[in-house]
Amino acid sequence: MRTSLPLVSLSLGYFLVMLDVTVVTVAVPDIGASLDAGPAALQWCVDGYSTVFAGLLLLGGGLGDRFGHRRVFLWGLGGFTAASAACGLATTAGALVAGRLAQGAGAAFLVPASLALLRAAHPDRAARARAVAVWGAVAAIAFGAGPVVGGLLVAGLDWRAVFWLNLPVGGLTIFLTARHIPADRVLRDPGAGRMDPLGQVLGVVGLVALAGALNEAGTAGWTAPPVLVAAVTGVVALAAFAVVEHRLETGSTLSRRPLLPPSLFRRKAFSTTAAIGFLISFGYYGMLFLSTLYFRQERGYDALETGLALLPSVCMGLIAAPLLSRVTARTGPYVPMAAGLFLGAAGFLGWLVASPGVPYPALLFALAATGLGQTTTALAATAAVIEAAPADGAGVASAVFNVARQVGSAAGVALFGTVATAAGGFTTGLRLSAVLAAAAFLVGGVLAAALLLGARRRRHAEEAATTGLVPRVG
Repeated sequence: MRTSLPLVSLSLGYFLVMLDVTVVTVAVPDIGASLDAGPAALQWCVDGYSTVFAGLLLLGGGLGDRFGHRRVFLWGLGGFTAASAACGLATTAGALVAGRLAQGAGAAFLVPASLALLRAAHPDRAARARAVAVWGAVAAIAFGAGPVVGGLLVAGLDWRAVFWLNLPVGGLTIFLTARHIPADRVLRDPGAGRMDPLGQVLGVVGLVALAGALNEAGTAGWTAPPVLVAAVTGVVALAAFAVVEHRLETGSTLSRRPLLPPSLFRRKAFSTTAAIGFLISFGYYGMLFLSTLYFRQERGYDALETGLALLPSVCMGLIAAPLLSRVTARTGPYVPMAAGLFLGAAGFLGWLVASPGVPYPALLFALAATGLGQTTTALAATAAVIEAAPADGAGVASAVFNVARQVGSAAGVALFGTVATAAGGFTTGLRLSAVLAAAAFLVGGVLAAALLLGARRRRHAEEAATTGLVPRVG
């Protein structure tokens, strides 16, 4: 039992992060009435969390590689728990939004450190695959249970209860981490003395601006001046960030380390998996946003009924996790990754039968296949990123993967929301978006299949070299 406590601690930390993505959405109407909050404040109460989360992930990963992942995990966890208390005590909309932004900052420190600690605790690939499956399943359960838990808490108690829930879970996680996860190795190389402050600022500004533009585009429109300004700011800042990081890595000075070494992207397995992370979040979360609106607006479901209707999709981690742990241990991550992507693509096409009066059972294939495909792919991709990352850059590598997923989610919600509005009818927009989501998953499936073929060719070449069928160089 004691050997599983580190995994319990890391999983609980990610549970909090994923629960707060969805648990707050059902409380928004009550928050608006209680705090007299306008639409803009309510939107930032939901979107501000993910915006700051995406913007600070690279910084969180870099700090973990520099100061130790256990320490940064505790920083993030403590900050997240304290911010949850501030949200629960908020008496104005501004105070609540500030608390949500602080929650996003804590999550950005917590998540990449959690993945790096998971890798360190499970050096064996088979054991690591099982651990990643449990870690991801807990997160999937949290994400799926969010609307239901939020609905029950709001109906039985008050909207503040969705934030009070984080306090005992956060406190227990801090206790387990401090007691059962040992301190990890801290970087001691000559370039670790200074941490690239210019790169940190440019990375944070670029990612926050880009994520903010995508979040605002879904409601304000793609040509709204604030959206255009934020998008241009984000692109310029990220371009400057790339230049700074390249110069630091290729320069002769040893006084600084680049926050994100560009050479990391020369690892084909890593860069392709990061692209797949973007594609699955783009397709799945964009369609999840529209499917929520479909059940609420087109079918007239209330918040709790909508949460229950979505359960066949969002709780697929319960099925995906045990399947993945067995398959990945034998085949590696690319087989389940490709299978999940192709299954998800077929599932999105199942939404083409959607209409206001279609029987709910007719949608079960679309819900279950997309949920199982997305969860299987996400867990397999997480395992692949951990394997592809260098030992001294696990925090930054996991941060890049999570940035790709966050940006993909924001882009999918913004684009699919625009399609649904401009298509001349919600159902028509839903079907068009389903085709776009299927295309994204198909592209990801092709990329995953290419990684699988490349891995098999390398393995066959190594086996041939070992058995003497081909001459070995050197």
